[in-house]
Formats: sequence, structure tokens, C-alpha cells
Amino acid sequence: MKSEKHDRGGLVDSSGRVIDYLRLSITDRCNLRCLYCMPAQGVDWIPHDDVMRFEETLKICRILVDMGIKAVRVTGGEPLVRRGTADFIRQLKALDGVERVAMTSNGILLGEYIDALAAAGLDALNISLDTLDGEKYKQLTGTDGVAGILPVIDRALQLGLVLKINCVLLGGFNEDDLVKVAAFAKNKNITVRFIELMPLGAAGGLKHLPAADAVSRIEETYGTLTASPVRLGYGPAVYYTLAGFAGHIGFISAVSHNFCNNCNRLRLTSSGSLKPCLSSDMGLDLKSLVRGGAHDDEIREAISGFIARKSPCHNFGDVNEKHEHKKKEMFRIGG
Repeated sequence: MKSEKHDRGGLVDSSGRVIDYLRLSITDRCNLRCLYCMPAQGVDWIPHDDVMRFEETLKICRILVDMGIKAVRVTGGEPLVRRGTADFIRQLKALDGVERVAMTSNGILLGEYIDALAAAGLDALNISLDTLDGEKYKQLTGTDGVAGILPVIDRALQLGLVLKINCVLLGGFNEDDLVKVAAFAKNKNITVRFIELMPLGAAGGLKHLPAADAVSRIEETYGTLTASPVRLGYGPAVYYTLAGFAGHIGFISAVSHNFCNNCNRLRLTSSGSLKPCLSSDMGLDLKSLVRGGAHDDEIREAISGFIARKSPCHNFGDVNEKHEHKKKEMFRIGG
């Protein structure tokens, strides 16, 4: 079955899901060494010539947007370690048909670039922040820097960006920090999201903490979570409100409550591989098509056939040896 244009403007895969959201990695490099992302022995970065040039990435994005992609989230690694990211976002936002451009960052370099990103047209920003404890932050990331992220949060709000804070749930590490992180949503229009650790790469050896545990801790302190009547963004999170809170609390429970039936996304890696899912072994080498001089129609046809083979569900629970999740590296796929 070939995927085709849907009457709502998106592509439809063989499971009938509308695909209108692209997670776009522009680099595998990062200025942090988070325990759940980077292996302790270090990594070999993708050679410079194997990374997609911005003009090549824009060509693919233009085709994908023409096919029905409406929202793009720029990721890494850490996207701000790549020179020219703000200008790239400006060009991405200018593509006809793009409704929203967002970015996920660890926040360390945001102080230098936040104003330029807003001026370039960035709509939304996610900041990864798993703990407010300085020692824990250094233990987790290998870097001092949590204090420098806090002023950037206020600046992002001043600039009118839709702001979310992502907190990965780490068993035996940050359970006691969840209530403090959730407090960002109390007095400010910030959405705080708690994300279950996915068993990929370095994270495979860490302890899983179910989202239900985070729900219990937050409700013990702040009261009952009430399902939000509005959808916030294009992703899979489930959102809640709390009495007296200006913002929202969200949960991404990919392991304990998979949301694959509602999946609307594709991923494009910095090396030009189109992927249907974080857990998938499939990949479409778009970089080779672009560098080989393929016409837009050829690329469009390849993408269409690829989307039609998107799996109906992730395989995080599959212990079969053919799904060797520990060999998959989140920073290469795009977080």
C-alpha cells in the first residue's frame, strides 16, 4: 500500500495514521555527556562530510512539507553546537506550509542564542532539565551549568516562545526532584513534561521509573491532576492541569502506555536517514538520493513508499535478539 495525501493535509501510513510531524536532527554532537544518552567509553562522531549540509536538509524538508508535514522540531545532539542554527531555523520557518518550528535544547548555550532564535521565527522551545540539584546535574551530564539555564527560562517567556521543560524519569536518581521540577509550571505559563526512559543505547542499563510513580509524587504535593481540555503541540504527551497552576504538567509514557496508535511523526537524522520510529531498524538514505542528483519526484516517491512501511508499534518490549536496543544511540537518531 502506498501512502497518500490525506484530506487533512497529511500523509497516511498503512495503519491509517496521519503523518504531519518531523523530528529533525541537525548534528550528533553535544556539549553534555548525559548518562542515558552517551556511552561511558565515548563515541566516534559522524565525519563532517557525512553530515547533511543545511541546503540539503532544507531540500528534503521542502519536499516533506509539500507532502503534508506541518510541524518540525529541530534536535541534535545539541542543535546549538552547530554553527548557523538560528539562520537555518529562519529558512525552515519560511518554507510554504510549515505551521510551527520548535527546538529541543539542553539549555547550556541558549543564553547566547535565545534572542537570535526568537528573531528567526522559532515558535516553541523545549529545555531538557532532569534535576535542579547542582551535584546531581553534574553527575548526570558531566558539566556544571544548571544555574545558567534558569535565567534563560525567563528570557524565553519574555520573548513569547511556547516553553516546555523535559524531565526524564530516572529510577534511583531523580525521584526526589520531580516535585521541584513540576513547580516551574506553578507560577508561569510553562509546561513541564515527565518522560519515561526509553531502553535505547546507554539508557538500556539504567533503572526505569514509570510515569505513574511521577503522577503519585506530584499529586501528593499539589493535588489531583485533571486532564487538559486542549492539545498542546504536535507530540504524544498527555497533559494535565493542577489547581492554582499557571502552566501544565505532561507525561510521555512510551514504555508503560505506548501511544503508537496515534503516532504522527517521522525522524530525519543528521546523516540524512529517514526513520519511522526511535526503535526501528528501518532507514531511508535520503542524503544519497539528494547528493546523487535525484529529482524531487524520485525523492517523493521513495518517501511515500517508505512511510507505507511504518510499523504499527514500537518494539521496546521485544527481547528478541534482532532488536538490540543497546546498539541504538539516541544522539545519532535525534532526541
